[in-house]
Amino acid sequence: LLEEHLETSPEDAEARANDIGYPVRIKASEGGGGKGIRMTKDVDDLRTNFLQVQNEVPGSPIFMMQLCTKARHLEVQVVGDAHGNAIALGGRDCSTQRRFQKIFEEAPPTKPSGGVARPDVFADMELKAKQLVQNIGYVGAGTVEYLYDAKTDDYYFLELNPRLQVEHPCTEGVTGVNLPATQLQVAMGIPLPNMPEVRRLYGY
Repeated sequence: LLEEHLETSPEDAEARANDIGYPVRIKASEGGGGKGIRMTKDVDDLRTNFLQVQNEVPGSPIFMMQLCTKARHLEVQVVGDAHGNAIALGGRDCSTQRRFQKIFEEAPPTKPSGGVARPDVFADMELKAKQLVQNIGYVGAGTVEYLYDAKTDDYYFLELNPRLQVEHPCTEGVTGVNLPATQLQVAMGIPLPNMPEVRRLYGY
């Protein structure tokens, strides 16, 4: 079970890590680009890593959660329009990283096409991503990110990035949908079912 806690001091973090169990991940919620995140294997490194995260992103809330080893970082490309429609345009595997930055993306992330996720499990991830977009009334292109455990087929929500990401051409190559053009059409108020590329993707 992934447990997440808000930490306020190295002492609090140490107590929580003992409850959660090592290894843990310490992350500043306002961090990004590889800043404000540390993996901690034991209590000897905890205080140092906590202070480093605190100093890298001053004033940010700091969270700690159990570290899943050998998990994969999968994401679903979503688009929501102003009329309550939402679509998932497949996904990407961005597990290959260095210093917490993505090195390259792989699409599609499903078996047997070279990916890691079972197709039915990833279809459920796409469904949940679309439901999230509709439930919050999100309008525009975005990415729903998950932590996926290939050993158990369990997955956990990480975040919704409310923007196009640099790896969107990977999705364009698989789906044939021009994402910047789709983003502009959404901004113009055009419903997703009226967009030619989206209709073509769904076989209409």
